[in-house]
Amino acid sequence: MPAELIDEPLGIEFVSTARRTTATVYIGKTCNPQLAREMLIGLCNLVHPHGPIDELKTFQQYVTAIRRFVAELAERGHTGGAADLSRARLAEYWMSAGNAREYKTRRMVAALDRETFVLRPDVRALVGGRHFNPQRRRDKRPSVPYTEGEWQRLQQVCRAIIRATFAEHHAALAAAERGRDPREHGWSFDNLCWLLGQHGPVTWTAFDREHGSAAGKACIELLPRACTALFVDTNVALAYRLLLGTYIGVVPDGIEALGVEDLDWAGDATILLGYLKGRTTTESVTLNRRSVRLVEQWLEHSAPTRNLAPPETRAKLWTRYVPGRYDDVATVPFTSGQVTEWAERGHPAVTEAGLALAADDGSPLRIDRRRIRATFTSLRDRKSWFGSTRSTVDPNHTPAVEGDNYLTATTPAQRDAVETIIENSQADLLRKAQPPIVLSTESTVELVERFPDTIRAMGLHDTTVTELVNTANRDVFVAACADQLSGLHGPVGKPCPARPWVCLLCPLAIFTPRHAVNLLRMQAFFARQWQQLPSAQFMVLFGPYAQRIDAILAAFRDRDPALLVRAARDVADIDAELPLLPEERTTS
Repeated sequence: MPAELIDEPLGIEFVSTARRTTATVYIGKTCNPQLAREMLIGLCNLVHPHGPIDELKTFQQYVTAIRRFVAELAERGHTGGAADLSRARLAEYWMSAGNAREYKTRRMVAALDRETFVLRPDVRALVGGRHFNPQRRRDKRPSVPYTEGEWQRLQQVCRAIIRATFAEHHAALAAAERGRDPREHGWSFDNLCWLLGQHGPVTWTAFDREHGSAAGKACIELLPRACTALFVDTNVALAYRLLLGTYIGVVPDGIEALGVEDLDWAGDATILLGYLKGRTTTESVTLNRRSVRLVEQWLEHSAPTRNLAPPETRAKLWTRYVPGRYDDVATVPFTSGQVTEWAERGHPAVTEAGLALAADDGSPLRIDRRRIRATFTSLRDRKSWFGSTRSTVDPNHTPAVEGDNYLTATTPAQRDAVETIIENSQADLLRKAQPPIVLSTESTVELVERFPDTIRAMGLHDTTVTELVNTANRDVFVAACADQLSGLHGPVGKPCPARPWVCLLCPLAIFTPRHAVNLLRMQAFFARQWQQLPSAQFMVLFGPYAQRIDAILAAFRDRDPALLVRAARDVADIDAELPLLPEERTTS
């Protein structure tokens, strides 16, 4: 069972199925052992899979709530069990408690009653009723992304530390291969690396006690350098961990709890990383190439340290050497103090590279692992989301959450880019709303008389109009173009790079009877694409153009029914009839 009650001494054993960890928590001395035991029964029924509790930290918070609940009720004179609880007593306690304590104790009392049906009817109604301290939205600002300069400096500092320490690690391994027993062949750096490789890292005090003061004096400068080179410490592990966070954008607690078993290798160069997101459940992400290389390098760099860890903790990913703490080899999560110290202390490799972990204003950069995720989400390349039917970037967020926490927290450059996208989209909508210019005659005079507003809006002269209508000098595939150097779909002064179907919605396109054959060929191409593509994908890629070509051909049909019949004789319904790229061809 994920949670099991212990009667002597009173406590509870908890198993986290997500983290694959086990912990035993004891209540300790209490004024009301009966009520404490009953509350633990309720807690057992809230642990996964019976309830939502599957995190050790959350579980410990519930045990703390039990201790306070029992102690404070005892101060108010209640020394019986849950069956003796009165409505007034519970209401008095919950009204004076905060939201967190009321929420937790209500849930445990309700779970106890579902299991034992011990509460009075009026008390049961109170437990299932409205909270006295409703949860309010946290009055705090969302995590603000780092600026592009700060983001680059953070990555550069992490890479400099990793590059330098990994080179020292390789040099120390090579020295250990060359070295021999220093107790027989002298206390050189190579021999000391050999000794540490055989017996593991040691502190200066333990080394002096083990090998004597003479050996200690000989190695007073060599021992720290050899230990740091052979075994990864907190500073190096943090550099790897922070850089990986900037590469993949996984939530901080998900990265902290990673284990070697969470790395699912799909081939030689692909990793499917499984992690736990506390607000939801187990998730996974496919690592990109640079993330895979970083993980491979970390596994190689930390292998000597991981081999020294106890078997039960060896599967943890962030194994590191911490002298004098946690039995020297630690797998516990990084603390905020360690992160702050890492940022303030710096590293010789960073100084040698001329780098500095500083904000844009020159002040020391404050490392916040939540801001790393926010920055990754803010800077994520959204090209792969083009045409997606999803309304949010992250499926675990509602549009409101993304709008409040990510989309509004942008850099000035990003705001300019968003405004440019909006302006271009609005211009596209206006162009698409304009009716196509379709001519039923070759007469320039009729064009000028029938479309004076159009001629004026396009800024065309008589010579240009004559070329558009009577000759093919300005023809593209499906229309005649008023100005191929306008820069509407590419650089100004350069030939238009748009694909053939883009001209269907271009305001510079004029459709005349001589284009009927190519229009029918384009319509046949759309029909072939419709047969081989999913309908949603087709509508994203070709939907607006297919609708416009139907309107153009309908206009020709209304003015000259025989025109399309004659043009259809020259349509073979094959890709060779269109100027297509290889990836644009249909399979049929």
